[in-house]
Order: sequence, then C-alpha cells, then structure tokens
Amino acid sequence: MLEIKNLQVNYGGISAVKGITLSVPEKSIVTLIGANGAGKSTTLRTIAGLVKPRSGEITFLGENIIGMDTINIVAKGITLVPEGRRVFANLTVLENLKIGAYLQKDNIDDDILRVYDLFPRLKERSWQLAGTLSGGEQQMLAVGRALMAKPKLIMMDEPSLGLAPLIVNDIFDIIKEINKSGTTILLIEQNANKALKVADYGYVLETGNIKMEGKGLDLLQDERVKDAYLGTTKK
Repeated sequence: MLEIKNLQVNYGGISAVKGITLSVPEKSIVTLIGANGAGKSTTLRTIAGLVKPRSGEITFLGENIIGMDTINIVAKGITLVPEGRRVFANLTVLENLKIGAYLQKDNIDDDILRVYDLFPRLKERSWQLAGTLSGGEQQMLAVGRALMAKPKLIMMDEPSLGLAPLIVNDIFDIIKEINKSGTTILLIEQNANKALKVADYGYVLETGNIKMEGKGLDLLQDERVKDAYLGTTKK
C-alpha cells in the first residue's frame, strides 16, 4: 500500500531522515519506534505532505505522492493524527468531527454515528467544547476526526503520549478495532512495549536511520530492543 524508498529529509541543514526504506502493507499495523529525535515524526509529516523531502520516493497504492499538497493526500486516502492531539479547542466535539469530513461529498451522518459507536464518550459530549475535554477524550476526538475522512491509511503520532495507563489501554484497543475494520495503520509510539504487541511489523529508528526491523512480536523479544526501549522490568 505505502512504499518509501531511500527517503532523505533535511531540517534547516540538519539531516533528520537519512535514506530510509520501509513498507506498509494493506490492512496491516506497522510501527516506528525510537527515541526522541530519531526522525519518526518527520517521516509521518513528509508522507502527509507537510514537509518536503530532499530525495527519495513515496508511493501510495502505486502512485507517487511526493509534491502533492496535504489536501490532495487526504483525498487519496491518508490522514494523520498529529502528536499533541491539536483539536479545535473553541469548537464543539461535533464541529471538530465535521471538519474532518470537509472533503466528503456524501451525507456524513452515518460516518458520525460510526465514530460515536467507536467512542461513546464523544457522543455523550458532542455539544461540549473540545478544549474542555480530558486528554484522553481529546485523543479520541483527534482519532475520530481523522476517521471522518474515510482513510485507507491512518497515521498516528504518539497517541498515548501524556495519558493515564488505563486510557492508554483504551487507545490501543481502539487502534486494534480500527485495523480490524480494514484500515491500515502506521503508528509512532514511544511506548514500544504496547506498539510492538499490536504491530504486524516494526522498524527501529535511530538518528534518522533504520537500525532494525522485523515482526512486532519478534522485535518485542529481541534483547537489543529490550535493553534500549523496553527496560528490564517490562513484560
């Protein structure tokens, strides 16, 4: 579905991504793990059309998407749930969801109901200003807003960041549910333990390079990954 070859991205003369190659098969969950500054968010932002690469290829469903603007990339079927949620604080939950459907020409009522089925708390708070929601509820809204575009591929940047452990479990259950419905997921997550447990395949990024890759559960058992990202107490 998504293929990246030899992608290089610079930020102000600094090489943030250094020629990475990766693949995201259709209906899979693929995760990128690594420390802050590894190039994970830069990779997603480049796919989304927010950052221009220095060189390399990005193809989606066989079509080159480098050079497309973000609106066209969303229209092709790729959405991004950004780090930090970034909901529209002064708009209601329902208004935020409707913004996510701005490219949809069909009646969006059924899509809203599907989001509410996935996130019952959003239905309860449909009238509430997004800025008054809890962190977990805002994350749910950010994911729901991205789903309103009916993506074939949804990219999530640190969806569990800053959330309480119980809410983190809820978020990962929702990630699995979205994937079961047929949506492909590319996931960035510092909680490597959680990410690798749900991922079909994973890549380990270090300072802009892919250092390791493999099936999620295989990486979860790799001693090098355990030492660097999981800690000796994680199980």
